[in-house]
Order: sequence, then C-alpha cells, then structure tokens
Amino acid sequence: MKETPENKIAPGFVGEGTDVSIRRFPYPFRAMLGICSDLDGTPDRRTYWETMRYLNTRDFTSMGNGLALEVGNTIYFDMPRGQFSYWNTDDAGRDMIRTMIRSGHVDCLHSFGDLAATRAHAGRALDELTRHDCDLEVWIDHAVAPSNFGADIMRGSGDVPGAKAYHSDLTCGFGIRYVWRGRVTSVIGQETPRSLRGIWNRRHPVVSGKTVAKEGLKAFLGRSGSAKYSMHAENRVLRDARLRDGRSVVEFIRSNPHWGGVSSADNSDGLADVLDAPMLDTLVDREGVCLLYTHLGKIRNGSEPLPLRTRKALNRLSGYSREGKVLVTTTRRILGYCRATGAVRLSVSAEGGNTRIEIQADGKDANGTSSADDLNGLTLYVSDPERVCVRLNGRPVHDLVRNGPDHKGLRSVSLPWIPLVLPHP
Repeated sequence: MKETPENKIAPGFVGEGTDVSIRRFPYPFRAMLGICSDLDGTPDRRTYWETMRYLNTRDFTSMGNGLALEVGNTIYFDMPRGQFSYWNTDDAGRDMIRTMIRSGHVDCLHSFGDLAATRAHAGRALDELTRHDCDLEVWIDHAVAPSNFGADIMRGSGDVPGAKAYHSDLTCGFGIRYVWRGRVTSVIGQETPRSLRGIWNRRHPVVSGKTVAKEGLKAFLGRSGSAKYSMHAENRVLRDARLRDGRSVVEFIRSNPHWGGVSSADNSDGLADVLDAPMLDTLVDREGVCLLYTHLGKIRNGSEPLPLRTRKALNRLSGYSREGKVLVTTTRRILGYCRATGAVRLSVSAEGGNTRIEIQADGKDANGTSSADDLNGLTLYVSDPERVCVRLNGRPVHDLVRNGPDHKGLRSVSLPWIPLVLPHP
C-alpha cells in the first residue's frame, strides 16, 4: 500500500503516484456558509422557534413557506428580564431548547449571559445541560459577559484561574472545544488565499474604502506579530489556541463582509444587505468558508421576525444551495468538517483493477469527539468512481456516493452528507 507523505492528505492535495485527491467541499458544492447568529435581543421563545422553523423546514410559517436550509442558533442562561434565555423562558421553552440542542440546531453556547458573574452560575448551567443529556462543543463570547474567554476584545475572565467567574476547567471538561473570542473579518471567504475583493461598494465609496483600509491594516498588524490580528492575516477559519489557564481549544473567526464594517447590518433586517448576489458570487468564486456574524433575534416587528427583504435574500441563498453552489449548514458542522478534513490520513492502493482508498480518522480527542463523525460529505476526486472502494477506519463504506463531473469536469466519490432534521418540541 502506497501512502502519501507523512500519511496525510490536505484538501486539493494529489498523492504521489495516485489520481486521488480531496475535494475542498462535499460534492457538488463550491463553498460553505453558516449563519452564525447570536441570540441577543430575541424577545421570546415564539420568535426564536418561528425563525428556526422558517429557516430549517418546509413548513408554512407566519413568514411563508420554510426554506429547508440548515441553520443553527445559540443559547445563554442568565440574562436580564425581557430577553429570551434558558432560565428566563418557561418549561416549554426550555424543552424546546433542549430538543434543538440534541438535534444539532442549537449548537453554540453564547457565554453564560450578562448576569452570570460567578463560577456557581456556570456550574448550574452545565449541570442542567448534563442532566438532560445535552452536549455543546462551541463557545461564543457575548458582549461584555464576565464569563467570556477573550482577553483583548471581549474582556472576560472565564479562563482566569482565581477570578470570580472562572469556569473554563468546568466548561472544557463538559465538552466545549471550539471558541470564538470576538474576532470578525470583512474578508469574503476563509480557508482560501486572502483577498479584499468584494468589500468596496461604489455607492458608498468613502465608508467602504475605510472598511477596506481597516481590513488591510489588520492583516499588516497580524503579519507584524500582533496576536490580536494574526487570524486576520492567516485568513483561516480556525486555529489551535490556548486559554489563559493553559487549556487547549480551537479558536475560530467569523465574517461580516458588509461594506460598512464588521459591526454593520448585523441584525435580521441588515442580513438582506449582506447576503446579496455579489457577496455570494464572490464566496463561490473564491471557494471559501464563511461563518457569518449576525443577530437574527434583533428584530423590528415581533409578528415578522425576518422582514420581507431579508426573506428574499435568504431565498437567494436557498437557490445557491439548491444549485449546488453553497453548502449551508451549522457552525458546529462547518468547524468539525474543516478540522477533520485537515487532519484526515489517506492511503491509496490498487486492488484487482480497482482503487482502494483507506481513510483514517482515528480515535477520539480529549473531549470524546471522533474525527470520523465530522467527515460527512467528504469527497474524493477519482478517475473512475465505479472502480473505487473506500474504507473508513478499517470499515467498508457501503453507502458510498458516486458522483458525476463537477464544475471542473472532475468525477468523485463521497461519504454521505446526512442532513439535520428539525424536530417538533
């Protein structure tokens, strides 16, 4: 059996002496996008649920027929009255949240909330999740919450031993492994060579020009050694990092490519100005990954959480998905896919005129997560899909998908992409 150098293969890499390489995204898609929405401002469980139902099902909703996309959401616990959160809602709301955590649709913990100022607050929330068999692996800092992990942007103390709000030992022990600490970029598409194309807007030349300049400065500072902006310079969606207590995590960056800057149009109405055709076309052309920074719960009209123009933009996104251009999925699935495909090991051999591909994604990490669980949709370019057999961690893949030519005219085989199904609470 001939193995690739160091027994590793990266997306797009062609093993020496083989005609096999990993396609950047699951067939037939050319980009990945996750609407990574913080729930700030969400008024109640009905708004939260109706938005999720519109985005994730084909049900008839108050906003029309659902789009059947795959969109996740966030949750926090201790918040002031009048803001939807786990402790503020009723029993039905808490059951709804737990149901969507188990289905993968609530996939991010958005800190423990504004009022979670102590280790006891964190422990109470984690005990509640554990008691109900609810697992979360993604952490997103929130505004100025004391439980935040970020030191330079979000300014929390959740990872500072001895601090009143210290909890990272509990939270990472619970299973959190992916962490967002406030970094947002204007660049359209990560995991691809960095480009400022698509940010400047001819209708707003001065403001958009400033946004381009700011993004260029961030990259310069990152290349010059600034820890705060190093992710901007690298244009990677994730990287290995350490919290201040020394715990290992995977940090990720989000994107808001609005011409006005990373804090502009980050709500349910403004999403229409972000998800326009030029932005989506640029993302597809650059074959990038986008974790879109927004707040779907910041609404103007409780009877219409997503206004008409935003629904039109989301319909446009749905069209790009149906056409096989943009794979829309949750934050957790994108992070897991990028992490797993970057670490997968591949061996290729000839076997009686057929090509045998061994995919190795061994074991589980410190949080108990198997990298094989994140390889849904993994696509391999091959010369003849009908003469390929694939084994994953030593087991035959019996439901291998054999694909026709993609936009490059190349054929491939895929592990099945298993869509999430939004359950009814």
